[in-house]
Amino acid sequence: MDFLLQTATDFAPQLLILVFIAITFLQSGIDKLIDWKGNLSFLKEHFSHTFLKNSVPLMLGFVTLGELVAGVLSVIGIFQIYIWGSMLIGFYAAVIAGKMLLLLLFGQRIAKDYAGAMTIAVYFMVVVFGVYLLK
Repeated sequence: MDFLLQTATDFAPQLLILVFIAITFLQSGIDKLIDWKGNLSFLKEHFSHTFLKNSVPLMLGFVTLGELVAGVLSVIGIFQIYIWGSMLIGFYAAVIAGKMLLLLLFGQRIAKDYAGAMTIAVYFMVVVFGVYLLK
């Protein structure tokens, strides 16, 4: 028990960011799977006046997969820290999360949803800090 507490203390910032990534990306990815039609309909409208309008199903699938991978890797990364004291998988989770956020930011900017892009920037700052801490 002391080992778990010591690990939680020694790796508190890394673990908190991995939990943040897990919550954010697993919830988002699972929501896209559960409500695929609703998300697809919303995004088709969101990108209807952009050059991306014909790519929405492919983009949605790619982002959904990326979000789920980032979320699952972050959960595995949490266990890896506790079991081996290694942050490698957590680092990969944060890098993939950052890449997904950049794709989402690109989409929001193309759709001229600047408020949405600003929200993504806040998530991106947390994730980049995580990349730094987990390297």
